[in-house]
Amino acid sequence: MYLLSLIKSAIFDLSRNKLRAFLTTLGIIIGVLSVVLLIAFGLGLKQYIADQFNSLGSNLVFVLPGQVFNRSVGFTNLRTSFSFDEKDFNSLKKVKLSEVLVPVFQKGSTVRALGKEEITTLYATTEEIFKARNLIPVKGKIFEKKDIDKKAKIVVLGYEVAEKIFGNIDLAVGEKVRIENQTFKVIGVLESKGGGGFGAPNFDRFIYIPYKTIFNILGKKNFSSFLLQAKSESEIENLKSEINKILIKRYNKDDFSVADSKEVLQTIQSIFTVLNMVLVGTGAISLIVGGIGIMNIMYVSVFERTREIGIRRALGALEKDILLQFLTESVILSVLGGVIGLILSYLLSLVIRIFFPVIIDGLAVIMALFVSSFIGIFFGVFPAQKAAKLSPIEAIRYE
Repeated sequence: MYLLSLIKSAIFDLSRNKLRAFLTTLGIIIGVLSVVLLIAFGLGLKQYIADQFNSLGSNLVFVLPGQVFNRSVGFTNLRTSFSFDEKDFNSLKKVKLSEVLVPVFQKGSTVRALGKEEITTLYATTEEIFKARNLIPVKGKIFEKKDIDKKAKIVVLGYEVAEKIFGNIDLAVGEKVRIENQTFKVIGVLESKGGGGFGAPNFDRFIYIPYKTIFNILGKKNFSSFLLQAKSESEIENLKSEINKILIKRYNKDDFSVADSKEVLQTIQSIFTVLNMVLVGTGAISLIVGGIGIMNIMYVSVFERTREIGIRRALGALEKDILLQFLTESVILSVLGGVIGLILSYLLSLVIRIFFPVIIDGLAVIMALFVSSFIGIFFGVFPAQKAAKLSPIEAIRYE
């Protein structure tokens, strides 16, 4: 009954100035909204990147130039001046645990046709890239081994590139495009993988050309990386070990990196986790500002109600009664702000989810309510103590 009486009294006192009460809670509302949404963005981003990687093949192992992967700090030193060659390609063909071996020559390029042009990523490789990456033609076909041996001037376009150049992917197959000042025939368009951005490559903007064709045009015979696929997940570590044994015969251990898709995914996600923590910390500052706002308003309330406090003390109210009265008001303000912030964050997440897969986490909701309540207690206790310490006689005489 005592607690219920405190709550009713606090609600009555706050309702006497509704606008001030709302403005006081605004900082808490914005803080809780920011923190919950930023956590939701972080969780959604992790899931988004994981889905992107999973859709592009499983049991994959990457061979990259330089020590680009580090378990403690993530991606480090990408050696763009270093490259592999066909001797490495032939050596890696001897790897028994690999089901697929894909050499990759990758560079930025421009596709031109019908008076339009699109900046893309040129992927010079073998026909096995389509199997390794789960890339399926939605129109036309993919190139074959015989096309590579013939150095055929053919290209398979990513869905977005084909759509941007030709307007409709149905019109792309059989048409001619200009790439690297050479004319290529479009033989296929790949189904859309979607995505892109946030650390995940947009494979809808890639174009695929037989690697011997590009070597012949550019006069280069170097690969930027290799992609291998283990026969099963249990064989991944053995496959990586076998690759290392082959390459270490020719290069120093700092010249190359061997990493599986899970390691790359974990590293990317860890980078975004740190970034999200920074953003959440920034959002939490508004919670502190909101708490300071509650403290200031409660101090004002103490001065405005000094005579009221004196009368209550004169009628027998103890120091703890006055302390709990003002403390209850500040907690109600902060909890109310937290609840409104949570409701707004949920409603906004429904809208954002149309464009991006945000995930509202139950733990984040509980933490937001706990933190907002703690802020009400922490910042409310100082003005509450001041009110409780007022002398009854001096409070009644206060003008």
